[in-house]
Amino acid sequence: MSTPIAHESTRRRLTATQADTVARLTTAAVELISEDGFEALTVRLVAKRAGVAPATAYTYFSSKNHLVAEAFWRRLAESVDAPNPKQKRTNRVVSVLRQVSLLVAGETEFAHAVTVALLGSDPDVEHLRIKIGVLIRQKLAQALNPADPEDIDGLLVESLEMLYSGALMTAGMGYVTYEHIADRLAQSATLLLENA
Repeated sequence: MSTPIAHESTRRRLTATQADTVARLTTAAVELISEDGFEALTVRLVAKRAGVAPATAYTYFSSKNHLVAEAFWRRLAESVDAPNPKQKRTNRVVSVLRQVSLLVAGETEFAHAVTVALLGSDPDVEHLRIKIGVLIRQKLAQALNPADPEDIDGLLVESLEMLYSGALMTAGMGYVTYEHIADRLAQSATLLLENA
């Protein structure tokens, strides 16, 4: 039986009440980032916006980087659909990559915050980076071979992972928009898959 994402946490399994608190905190963080930017964000301000005590917020999140990484992880886990097995392989892979690359499109401040947070050295962020990478790898494996995601070309998956991580870093640094990078990522993945 799978665990709903709302009840998962970097630090422990959550009760329904705790899951609601974490959801309020992550929502408040995204709102504050869009209003005032990542630099102005503090866990205390997020706690105040979410209507919880700062000490409570710190029981769930060790830092603002951890909080932002969790908000992104939750969005990713809830938003990236399973690939449609009826589509052609290239279309399935491109669909996954588009969904991942557009998660923060149009949210300049949140996109910046996610880039900074995910590059942090906080152990809780490191744990989330691994979860994010594993989830995207699983989605790509399903897209490459829906019948047996375990039976895939490892080098091809790694190439796609490097492709999207480099693309997202480029967009995260503000060189291009996420919409533009999604298009370029689709073109690059198509070229890679057609020559694989």
